[in-house]
Amino acid sequence: MSPQPDLLHSEEEEALRAAVRDLLTDRCDPAGVIARTESATAHDVSLWKALSDSMGLAGLLIPEELGGQGASHRETAVVLEELGRAVAPVPYLTSAVVATEALLSCRADELLTELASATVIAVLAVGLHVAPGGDFGRVRVENGALHGELTGIADAAVADVLLVPADDGGLYAVGAAEVTVTPQVSLDLTRPVARVTLDGVSGRRLGDAEPAVRRALRAGAGLLASEQLGLADRLLTDTVRHLKERRQFNRQVGGFQALKHRLARLWLEVAGLRAAARNAADALATGADTDVAVAVAQAYAAQVAVHAAEEALQLHGGLGMTWEHPVHLYLKRAKADSIAYGAAGTHRQALAELVDLRAP
Repeated sequence: MSPQPDLLHSEEEEALRAAVRDLLTDRCDPAGVIARTESATAHDVSLWKALSDSMGLAGLLIPEELGGQGASHRETAVVLEELGRAVAPVPYLTSAVVATEALLSCRADELLTELASATVIAVLAVGLHVAPGGDFGRVRVENGALHGELTGIADAAVADVLLVPADDGGLYAVGAAEVTVTPQVSLDLTRPVARVTLDGVSGRRLGDAEPAVRRALRAGAGLLASEQLGLADRLLTDTVRHLKERRQFNRQVGGFQALKHRLARLWLEVAGLRAAARNAADALATGADTDVAVAVAQAYAAQVAVHAAEEALQLHGGLGMTWEHPVHLYLKRAKADSIAYGAAGTHRQALAELVDLRAP
């Protein structure tokens, strides 16, 4: 019988949350994030350095003997929840989680050591939309060189190393300087995607692509729910604060019963997402019913995050429609996250198969 998941955070996890939130409060204000989306450098490299180098968060999932923190997915989920609250434009999910999991599967100790020391950013060259267990693009291997094109690769523009799956079944490490990275139009400007073109480049084979990609995408999908939780919880908090301060007809807008009902419904949805996200993180950490927990979290998370963003936009009134107000950042991130690592329908179908509730 599987042990009951622990959905409460420990004192150490709460201390980690406080430290990350303090850093983001100082270094990742909404006005700064909006300004970055208008510039040619969407990623905040200085913030990434502070998170990965100063706080050692890039190596949370990497064993201590390789220079990492040797922590679990629970601590990583705490970090992602706070990054979601700030819509932080850093490659944490793609490098410190997804690429790291692929490298752990391949036992690529040298690269893991570089990731832990924050000297390298790695990105798995699989489209952001691909679900765990789904079909992913592969490049051709011809005469020992890699040829092909991969699209929808999140954070490729800031990567130092790309982990590229090939048609010979291998996963190859390729230097970003050897490939052509072409930006693609993305709704979420805080997590840009790109097309990666390989034209006869060399790569170092790390291991088998299939199990590495499957493990990486499962961890990405499960911990993405924590990012979506942070986003939704921040939007709910900010919307409640705004409705307490905003007055209309000489009374608080939040005092109108219709708005109270909408906020109450949203609070229940966020509470449900909190349970699902923490359960997924705990399952990834313990290995208990992991596939089911990840599928449950992602089957539910997208609709809650998008609904929270839509309600925040509407309940902020005309203010919420302005570019200067950050709610549009959250709406775009929520919509982009809703198809990242598989849409909700894909995860529902996977869940039905896992618990043997297939459609007739």
